[in-house]
Amino acid sequence: MNVLLTLLLALQSAWGPAQHSAKTGNVLGNVLQMAWSNLEKSQTSGGAVASGTPKPTPTPAGGASGGDGTVQPHKDPQPDAPKVKGVYVTAYSAGGERLSTLLGLLDKTALNAMVIDIKDDLGYITYKTDNPELQKLGTPMRFIKDIAALMETLKKHEVYPIARIVVFKDSVLAKKHPELSFVTANGTVWQNGKKDSFVNPYRKEVWDYNVAVAKEAAKLGFKEIQFDYVRFPEGFEKKADGLKFTKNDESRTDVVSGFVKYAKEQLEPLGVRVSVDIFGYAASVPAAEGIGQDFVKISSNVDVISPMIYPSHYSTGWFKQKDPDKAPYATIKGAMVDTNKKLAPLAETQPVIRPWIQDFTASWLGSGHYIKYGATEVEAQIKALHDSGVDEYLLWNATNRYTPGVQY
Repeated sequence: MNVLLTLLLALQSAWGPAQHSAKTGNVLGNVLQMAWSNLEKSQTSGGAVASGTPKPTPTPAGGASGGDGTVQPHKDPQPDAPKVKGVYVTAYSAGGERLSTLLGLLDKTALNAMVIDIKDDLGYITYKTDNPELQKLGTPMRFIKDIAALMETLKKHEVYPIARIVVFKDSVLAKKHPELSFVTANGTVWQNGKKDSFVNPYRKEVWDYNVAVAKEAAKLGFKEIQFDYVRFPEGFEKKADGLKFTKNDESRTDVVSGFVKYAKEQLEPLGVRVSVDIFGYAASVPAAEGIGQDFVKISSNVDVISPMIYPSHYSTGWFKQKDPDKAPYATIKGAMVDTNKKLAPLAETQPVIRPWIQDFTASWLGSGHYIKYGATEVEAQIKALHDSGVDEYLLWNATNRYTPGVQY
């Protein structure tokens, strides 16, 4: 029934651009293909060859279990962490003049955290590193000129630092090592409509590289590692047969959740939280087999889950709204009802729910389908979260220009 509902709702919307590099496109048009992919259980690929990716250990439906098989409550590696209310910060902002403006915003309001690009949407490591493990596959750039000085500044201003690492969307690594990506019949690395390339989640080398980036971020002083683009490309199930790439007999959802579990285990000795960004509407539909995202499986292996529930990303009909962007309270409230329901089986083992919310105007939706977002709209989203029992959130604005005068 959920699949049927998803199909009917998706048919009402126009196709829109993709997800998270700008986080400003209407991606709900992809729900239809995601729903279909859930029905299509075939995981074959015409050019695929066997992979050495380790098979993930199954996680009980209720979360982690002890040696005696009993379910263990979630243990937070950062028990003294504040209730996080944060903003997204590009490496350019973190390493440039805008940092002082952002620090001023946090100093004067209840905002207390920054999510900073450490491996960005193109795949660049955003600071200079002498780590040979990172230099082997990575491409460091000095967007942040002095990472140690930045960490000291954040500490001085009592900012809770979160390192954002874009995982499988990595055009730089795909170009550098096509064998770690998806290759077309003519021998070129596959690109999506925005000319972005992805690396292959089946490749253990890709897992270890991103975990190595995370480990260095933890050692630099970041309290939390936030993994983004933890998935296959959108619509992958329709492209797989025409691409050459390494794989094994694991499903895409098992491989993606397996990476998250592996990363969590590898980072645990460092005492950092692990969080993952995920499509907001993944809580409202069955597992997205095509892109490999299962909301519950991923949530079972993280300390924090951050669904991207921007009202602009929901199309006509969602949560009984003709234009969800024009109804920020109702849209966020509906999204949180689905999120809480989805995670309820995890009980005491469920992670902190810390959604991404909208602090930008979605003018691309067209006249009559959007409203200008300001303090009123941001506060409406925060109220919807509070009324849903959620008191942590992250604000997204791709240019890092956040609305003044908001009561956080």
